Formats: sequence, structure tokens, C-alpha cells
Amino acid sequence: MSEKQPVVSLTDPVALRAYAHPLRMALVGLLRREGPQTATQAAQKLGESVPNCSFHLRMLAKYGLVERVEGADAREKPWRATAEATRWRSDSTDPQMQEAVDHLDAMVVGRYFERAREFLSRRDAEPPEWRQWTGPGDAILYLTADELGALLHTLDDALAQYRPRQSDPDLRPPDARAVSILQFVLTQQAPDTSHPEEPR
Repeated sequence: MSEKQPVVSLTDPVALRAYAHPLRMALVGLLRREGPQTATQAAQKLGESVPNCSFHLRMLAKYGLVERVEGADAREKPWRATAEATRWRSDSTDPQMQEAVDHLDAMVVGRYFERAREFLSRRDAEPPEWRQWTGPGDAILYLTADELGALLHTLDDALAQYRPRQSDPDLRPPDARAVSILQFVLTQQAPDTSHPEEPR
């Protein structure tokens, strides 16, 4: 069994398309949150069939996203995520790669939307101390590309101190909960200057 990595990078369109599947993303997320699971355990927690989970876990293993680990017995070995996070670049000039990235990004955005909608449907039941910090928000900043990159690295560094808690429950304070911090980095459409207004 290999050492778990902080990040696994998807660098070819076949792997990107393979990952762009709701159940595969759910399986990877489950293994990252709860640690190694057998296909049977994963199926119970995700409301899926065991054969379906087994198939998709094997596909994820093919692209290095999950792997088998030793279990309590030899009947069914559990699976674990190979990394804490999955990343891919969106700056490729290869049309096939960019098409695969766009497809995967659209899938991720759709999943984020569903998670946000599910949260909003139950937010009223959350304690006030949690409600005060949750919900949507945005900021519009004027940055260069280099400044944007530096800002994202700073944010990533700030989050890094809490990431070990994901795989080690002993590091979590007694009142800690899983919190999703969803990130969208979008440029604003540039103004159209091809037809400047005539002076009045």
C-alpha cells in the first residue's frame, strides 16, 4: 500500500472524463471523509447497489484515485482514497483536454449547487452559532493574474492547518463538524470596447 498523498492530479482527458461521474465523486468523497470502506459499506451509506459501487471503485482505482487496503478478513478488502484532494488544470491549449476539463467542472458545479440547495433546505434547524457563519457570499476584487494566484495560495495555506483532521478523527475537537467551503473563482466579462460611445 502506498503512502497517502495530499493531492492527486488528473492530467489527461480520459482520467478527467472517468472522474466526472456523480457516484465516483461520491465514493471518493466518502472514502476521504470516513476512511477505508468496503464496497458493501459504501453501497449502504450511499444508497447504491454493491455491484455498482464495486464497478465504480475499480474504475477509480484504474486512474489512481482509490486503492485496496488490508481488511479485518480476507473476504472483502476495503478501499481507501489515495489522496486528500483531487486537482486538475484548466489552462490547457489542447481542445480535447479543455473539453474534458469543462465537462468535469460543470459536473462539480452541479454537485456544489445540489449541496448548497440541500443545506438551505435545513438551515433553519441549525444552531445560531453555526448559522451566523454559513451561507453564500462574494467579493469582487481587481487583481492581476499573478495576484490572483498568490491570493489563492494564501487561502490554501490558511486551510491546510485543518486538513489533517479529515483523515485523523483524533485531531478533531469534540464540537467539530464537517464544513464545506465551496470555491468559485470567476472573472467578470470584460466590457465591450469595440464600439465606443460617441461623445455627446
